[in-house]
Order: sequence, then C-alpha cells, then structure tokens
Amino acid sequence: MAANQERDFMREAAHLLRAARTGTLATTSGGMPHAALVTPALDSQGAPLLLLSDLSAHTRHLRANSACALLVVGSPASENPQTAPRVLVTGTAQLTDDPAARSGYLKIHPYAELYCDFGDFHFWRLIVTDVHYVGGFAAAAALDAAALQQEIKHILGSGSG
Repeated sequence: MAANQERDFMREAAHLLRAARTGTLATTSGGMPHAALVTPALDSQGAPLLLLSDLSAHTRHLRANSACALLVVGSPASENPQTAPRVLVTGTAQLTDDPAARSGYLKIHPYAELYCDFGDFHFWRLIVTDVHYVGGFAAAAALDAAALQQEIKHILGSGSG
C-alpha cells in the first residue's frame, strides 16, 4: 500500500484520458443500460468530446436522458487485465457547435473528417461530475472532477502527455 500513497492518481488519470482513442459510453433507455464503443477526445478545458451519429442508439438515449458514463481503459501491466489502469467519468452530455470542439476532435481523430459534417453527426461535450480511477489491481480512488479537468488543462498547456 505504501507504493500507492506515493502515486499521483490525478496525474495518471489525466494522462490516461489524454491518451485515450477509444472508450465505452454507457447510457440508459427506459431504465435499461446500454454500452457502446466511442472515440473520445478532450477539449481545451479538459472535458471529453464525442462525435456521435443521430442514427445510433446511444445518441437517442442521450437526447432523452443526458446522464452518461465514459470508461477509458489503458494497457494492462501483465497478462491479468485487472492490472490495466482505467478511469470512469460520469455526468451529462451536451450538444456543442463550438468550432474549437470540431478542430480539437479532428486533431485526435483526423479520419473523422470524412463524416463529421454529415447531417446526422454532432459533437457532444461531457460535463463531468464524478471520477473514479483504478490504477491497476488494488489501486483506486475517487477523484475531484474539477481538479482532474485542471490537471488535464495543465498537461495540454505544457505539451506533455
């Protein structure tokens, strides 16, 4: 346990979110859970961005109930998948037409330029209220959402990560 006390879970979680190219978006519909593969990016304020099609079930769910969760998983340290770092952010999703969201998202996912302007695709910003980080087996912490966004902004501003 002493090794965990020396770790900076906030920084680890920020770097994991910054490096993420895929994640799992959890939504609900009629009380039933739904999970989908998504491709997140971060805006300049450290908030997760998603490019979603109106044709997808998860987008219809978000339009009815904006509450959601995004799970991002890193690479495991061994053959045991429980050694993989992961961060779960929960909150609400909001549509955004901010041009900076588009340009920032396409920096991370340039292939999306092929379809991002289709009429059924829209950018969504996650307003994070809760964060749970697991840094591997037996290393977990609840993190302050605002502090995590500040750490991400710091990383983005310093060019590291």
